[in-house]
Amino acid sequence: MSYDLIIKRGTIIDGTGKTPRYVADVGIRGEEIADIGDLSEAEATETIDACGHIVAPGFIDVHVHGEIALLGGPDQYGEVRQGITTQLMAPDGFGWARLTGAQAQELWDYTRFGVGDVYIEPPWPTISSYLSMFDRTTPSNVCPQVPHCAVRLEVMGWDARPATDDELARMADITREWMEAGACALNLGLDYQPSANADFNELVTLCRVAAEYDGIYAAHIRYHTIGREPAWRETIELSREAGIPVHVSHERVDDITEPILNDVDRDGDDLTFESYLYAAGMTHMTMMLPMEYQQGSPQEVLDRLKKPKSKSEALPEMKEWLGRCDQVVGFTKSGRYIGERLCDIAEKASKAPEEFAYDLILEEDGYQGFIFPWQVPKEESDDTIARTVTHPRMMIASDGLYNVAHSHPRSQGCFARVLGDFVREKSAISLEQAVYKMSGFQAERFRLGKRGQLKEQYSADIVIFDPSTVASRSTFENPNQAPVGIPHVIVNGQPVIRHGRPTSDTPGKVIPRS
Repeated sequence: MSYDLIIKRGTIIDGTGKTPRYVADVGIRGEEIADIGDLSEAEATETIDACGHIVAPGFIDVHVHGEIALLGGPDQYGEVRQGITTQLMAPDGFGWARLTGAQAQELWDYTRFGVGDVYIEPPWPTISSYLSMFDRTTPSNVCPQVPHCAVRLEVMGWDARPATDDELARMADITREWMEAGACALNLGLDYQPSANADFNELVTLCRVAAEYDGIYAAHIRYHTIGREPAWRETIELSREAGIPVHVSHERVDDITEPILNDVDRDGDDLTFESYLYAAGMTHMTMMLPMEYQQGSPQEVLDRLKKPKSKSEALPEMKEWLGRCDQVVGFTKSGRYIGERLCDIAEKASKAPEEFAYDLILEEDGYQGFIFPWQVPKEESDDTIARTVTHPRMMIASDGLYNVAHSHPRSQGCFARVLGDFVREKSAISLEQAVYKMSGFQAERFRLGKRGQLKEQYSADIVIFDPSTVASRSTFENPNQAPVGIPHVIVNGQPVIRHGRPTSDTPGKVIPRS
């Protein structure tokens, strides 16, 4: 018996969250796991000695702004070094396929805070022209989602109004085209433009199309316009009305959501959510403006902010959102202020923090990003994270941003931190549960077929890590650091990380919904 690759003497955690760990060899042929067992008499082109290490299914990141970074740049391996072998596309509904001309450039400019400094730009006039870029050119796999921002922009422009029946029909047709191309979900960012302008009827209409294909609905929910609890309630109502499973992006278990999740359990609603387990988020400062000031194309927003009355009208709401004003600058178009706190640089400029932030949006042509710490006491945030990590409906996702000067530590540390901090150091969850929350759970929920488990005839997406040393090195002060304790990552049967170093192989491909 011969194999292309044998992983010897590793401790298997299979990704189901149910099977106890055991020691075995894993034999790989081509892109699949051929055998798991005693392969000591078998031959292989390559072997990896995994004695003392965990052998697990490759991790799956269902919410990460990393697809463009996979094509090149300084953070091309930012996800892969953590053991992530598959990531979902179009987080927050961001995407650019089918857009041309001014629309393509405007949405690209608007989403640059999530894409970073990259060498590639649209247009991609068809879905296939976009997806084809990811065929054997990247170190990990991608799975498409329907990018609602692009769908709505193509049909309605930046208009802040409900869709007409004809416009709904056209958006439904584009959604159907994405689902036919293998999209696993309809994805939205209901605080971002132009998705924020979608009413409930639009969501139901498009969700019903996705549901026809056994897709799900995944969203950054409508926090800024209706509030956190009503946004959760809207999502549950949408699930019932459209008959579709729903998934809530970057959330947590606290006194607001725990009663809602208890109701979900009682009522049998089909809902999951994800968390990155850090007490801070990251987005552009533009989101702190009143919603009516965010509407329109990037240039229309800048023109509106230049009007004499706009600043005085917008600052009170910005001040409320900013709280302690301890936000940290992650990147700016000019490269100024990187890594500095908003309150400190505002004081140097003799301005109130909200005024400095408003002015910075204009000075940087809207291209800026900030890390936003939670505006709660540390004891409360620690308690929230402890409640979140153990919740059975929660899976891990990084919400990472790449190719930016000072990213959030979750970008390169999220998955490794779970294994180091929450499993080894805090014993908050078992290693089997952690691996499930990073692999098998995602594959089941997002219809990824034979991935997310170590099983014969499943895809050979595998991570090998040392449970005694695996850890994140990323910090808020120095976030762009690779983790330790993850020596090998295999994608579609080919090593992309070997002895801790990237290889030159790019076996990643587009994975359609199963």
